[in-house]
Amino acid sequence: MKKSANPRILTINGGSSSIKFAQFEAGDVLDRILEGEIDRIGAPEARLRVTGLDSMDTFSQPVTAPDHTVAVGILMDWIEARGGPDGLTAVGHRVVHGGPSYWQPQRITAELLAELHRISPLDPAHLPGEILLAEAFHRRLPDLPQVACFDTAFHHDMPRVAQQLPIPRRYEAQGVRRYGFHGLSYAFLMEEMARVAGTQAAQDRVILAHLGNGASLAAVREGKSVDTSMGFTPVAGVPMSTRSGDLDPGLMAYLASSEKMNAQQFNEMVNTKSGLLGMSETSSDMRDLLERETQDVRAAEAVALFCYQIRKWIGAFAAALGGLDTLVFAGGIGENAPLVRARICAELGFLGIELDPLRNAKNAALISPDDGRVSVRVIHTDEALMIARSVAHVLNLGPHRKHQP
Repeated sequence: MKKSANPRILTINGGSSSIKFAQFEAGDVLDRILEGEIDRIGAPEARLRVTGLDSMDTFSQPVTAPDHTVAVGILMDWIEARGGPDGLTAVGHRVVHGGPSYWQPQRITAELLAELHRISPLDPAHLPGEILLAEAFHRRLPDLPQVACFDTAFHHDMPRVAQQLPIPRRYEAQGVRRYGFHGLSYAFLMEEMARVAGTQAAQDRVILAHLGNGASLAAVREGKSVDTSMGFTPVAGVPMSTRSGDLDPGLMAYLASSEKMNAQQFNEMVNTKSGLLGMSETSSDMRDLLERETQDVRAAEAVALFCYQIRKWIGAFAAALGGLDTLVFAGGIGENAPLVRARICAELGFLGIELDPLRNAKNAALISPDDGRVSVRVIHTDEALMIARSVAHVLNLGPHRKHQP
């Protein structure tokens, strides 16, 4: 592919079983050229899917990707086949955790990678894979600038009372506190809300519910994070696809005694074998569970617990905010599961939350009545755009403040 006259930015979002990517051209606006993913990494059904502006960049094909190392090699081969460094100006990576020292988007350096290696125990489910991706790009394209975009940035200035953990104070000096995550998504949702509902709405009391494979909520006032459900790691808060959410800390001691479970096994259980998967014993996918719930009590109970816990967090955050003006649903479940949204909101009328059934069924942008006390919205989140915008800002690549959603 011939080198573009405008800078081109590749965004990378590595998950536990997928690598999502998108490419943007930084002209007068940030234009999305293509997006895709390698999904089901580690499974026989792994595929590379790409959707682009022309037929050459739109395809789906099976790949052999037993792990992330092989998967990133497949992605790099495809990138080089499209033009390699001549087709790219920079790469931006979503990095879930930067510990206490890193939260602002910045160039990836040897020093930064060394620190990420050091703090990997903070997030063993994400950081090792994210480091692997950055190092793989550096090996293949050593002159290509890379930028780390941290998912904790949105919550960095939460009130101290929301950051602290009630454990001995000496651990705080080691960086043990509540960080919060899904920050790239939340930053986009707040900007998009200001665009569609007005600046004042974005300054009011807002609860954001990012409900996908990972799920969390954030309480926002005057555009700033007041509290969030995830804490020291992304496993905290509400139940998720395979993560447990909050648990009684005594459970670890009990399982260590009753099953001789060690810390690594416990961490694997709460990250990869719990949540919807652990409760249902069949699937981590909400779509599967909704289909099965009338025949399978385990599926029904998994869905019920998910909705119940989110409803509790909404109530708690309304208390933290002193009331509520807007509730926003986002993420794969939040944007596409009307039944889940309805069940979450069903008993929240005392907060002024009411849904319009027809709007909710259609996944409309506004799913509450026009005269509802609380506006309930569905907003499609866009972490890739936020990464691209951060890369453009850090590297000064064009008019990055403008964008097309």
